[in-house]
Amino acid sequence: MSAFPIFLSSLTWNYGLGMTSVVVPLYAYSLGMTGVQIGALFSLPVFAQVAFNLIGGAYTDRIGGRKIMLATCALLTAGALVFLVARGFWMLFAAQLILILSRAAFWPATWALASELPGARGKQLGRLNAITNVGQIVGTVSAGFILAVGGFTPSFLVLAAMGVVSFIFGWPTTELPRKAQEPGRSVFANYVPLMRRRVIRYAVLCAYISAVPFSLTMSFYPLLLQSFGYGSETSGILIALRAVGSIAAGLVAARFVRTGPNLSPAAAGAVVAISVGLVPAINHPVSIGFLMFMVGMSSGVMTLYFQITMGEYAGTAERGSALALGGLGWGLSHLTTPIAMGYLSDAFGLVPSFYALGAFALCWSVMLALLRPWAFAEAKPAG
Repeated sequence: MSAFPIFLSSLTWNYGLGMTSVVVPLYAYSLGMTGVQIGALFSLPVFAQVAFNLIGGAYTDRIGGRKIMLATCALLTAGALVFLVARGFWMLFAAQLILILSRAAFWPATWALASELPGARGKQLGRLNAITNVGQIVGTVSAGFILAVGGFTPSFLVLAAMGVVSFIFGWPTTELPRKAQEPGRSVFANYVPLMRRRVIRYAVLCAYISAVPFSLTMSFYPLLLQSFGYGSETSGILIALRAVGSIAAGLVAARFVRTGPNLSPAAAGAVVAISVGLVPAINHPVSIGFLMFMVGMSSGVMTLYFQITMGEYAGTAERGSALALGGLGWGLSHLTTPIAMGYLSDAFGLVPSFYALGAFALCWSVMLALLRPWAFAEAKPAG
């Protein structure tokens, strides 16, 4: 089983995802959307993401991750084409919904495929995470320049093209054969026994906080930088430093991150909280860039921790469903973070809303530290 098709498809798909983090919120803002509308644009479609995430994880176990991954590439192209003709809130909402459906199924499918690759699971997942973040960096940075030079139409055309390219790269992917399912067994049957395990629920909590910086990247980080007076090119570079930090986590920290009742998720969550809360405190590109790097690295450590935990405590036949539950934690972050930031920014201002979110993330990290003994008291690795 070769890693190259999975990695190449993930690289190009995430290039498109990186573009959306700059282009979509700025496009909505250019059309005169309010903070609440922009928050709703990123939060409300996540209701569909939560459902589609679970569907994608279940069918990954049933039919394999390759088919699911290829479908997400096609959805990326479809969403970009809808953005080309979108002018009002509901057309933007429809386009964003398609992109969110693509994102919902992409992660459990590719995580499950990477967990089956030869070699140490932590290293392979770390490489996948690093490659996805390389794609996001290039996509985020180039989106700023494409937007500055050509405007929104060329940006969405490039986004559509990346969906096609990722489909072509992913086509040669191979995977382990699926086991025959019991007749009449529901495709969603794995979820109930998985959610009964404390360690799985704990990993979902880790996934939630690991996705908060990613949720901000797709919604309010670009708006904060714009309010500070940075152009789209500079904003793209600063936002890309979050992904640089995640690359460092995937390539360097992957050697040290281990599952179990250790303090790494709580410590990483605390760094996420501090970095988010301090980003608006000093309006200087060096300090902002450093904090973006730190929030990316710490959230990358947290992401790797929950991926390894899901992989270790879920068997091959249920791993897609388990990783989809990790994606559920991400989805809940994408649901709650933008809409909360939208209301807070409209009511109190953009900068205070970042302070509030940082305080919330810090409380969540303390909770993770307290729950460690409870989560692993009955946990048994799947082997």
